[in-house]
Amino acid sequence: MLRDRKPQYERQKSLQQRFLFVLGLVFFLLYLALGLMIIFWKDLPLNITYNGRLAFGIVLIVYSIIRFIRLLRRR
Repeated sequence: MLRDRKPQYERQKSLQQRFLFVLGLVFFLLYLALGLMIIFWKDLPLNITYNGRLAFGIVLIVYSIIRFIRLLRRR
């Protein structure tokens, strides 16, 4: 009876789990792109100094990496 059970990584995810996983990937990419955009876009319509843009962009990139790691661990 115990042999019929599949390991947890082989079980199919529910529709809700798959949706939340895809949504997590979308937000990871969104935060990453936003951080890179703030750093490298010269004509950014925000009145921030270069050092401020760099700091804010790095914070967004680090936050996106943290979200990605949490997403993979939850899986």
